[in-house]
Amino acid sequence: MLIKDTAICIRAVDYSETSQIVTFFARAAGKISAIAKGSKRPKSAFDGPIEIFSYGKIVFFDSNKEKLATLTEFESACGGAGFTGLSNNLFTLNCCLFSTELLNKFTHDYDPHPQLFDDFLQFLQNAQENKNKHQMLALLILFQLGLLKEVGLQPILSYCVNCKTRYEHRVSNIEHRVYFSSSANGLICRDCEASFPDKVRLTQTAANCLSNLKLLAESQEKTLNEIETVLVHHFTELLGHKPKMAKYVLTSSP
Repeated sequence: MLIKDTAICIRAVDYSETSQIVTFFARAAGKISAIAKGSKRPKSAFDGPIEIFSYGKIVFFDSNKEKLATLTEFESACGGAGFTGLSNNLFTLNCCLFSTELLNKFTHDYDPHPQLFDDFLQFLQNAQENKNKHQMLALLILFQLGLLKEVGLQPILSYCVNCKTRYEHRVSNIEHRVYFSSSANGLICRDCEASFPDKVRLTQTAANCLSNLKLLAESQEKTLNEIETVLVHHFTELLGHKPKMAKYVLTSSP
């Protein structure tokens, strides 16, 4: 059966001298892996090899969802390979590659997430226009939290997961202890932290930002780095291994 959809390429590997295996995140179909026969030929039906971040309309033949689909058409919606401007900034590129890795890891084949598709498309558009490392890091954090929400793994960031005590924003100079626990999937207060050996302590400023995401845009880069480090730790615990691209995002941040 031929299926038409709008999709973004999140992975592309060579299959032969002339063909590729591509993974698309499609708005209606969800994640699909397909063989693009002859895509590397100069005069292919795809106007050349399909690159990661390519975005447009696809047509694919799906006879058995347990096997690779066959890509029959790809029409770019960006007038070229896709979001080519992402490669102009290494940190931006690394953040976007990290996002595709997480998207691939945390979604299942043929499991549609139209809101997540829209969020991912907006993330790439914002990333391509962004030239500020601070803003890029804030965009990445928001995308990651949105991803967790969409796949049913949204962390609790407004109250202690254990005792349900609501987190209160602090503006004083006195540091109040608050933690994040992956096993609890959220914030833990100082009265409950002893029961969660995997906890990571948060600064007051980072906890404030996590409980009120509107504060991210005005946060210092140090705070954003702290939050991203905690999120990478959380993704590592969820996956059972550290994401490959995480080290480039973390080491690229001062």
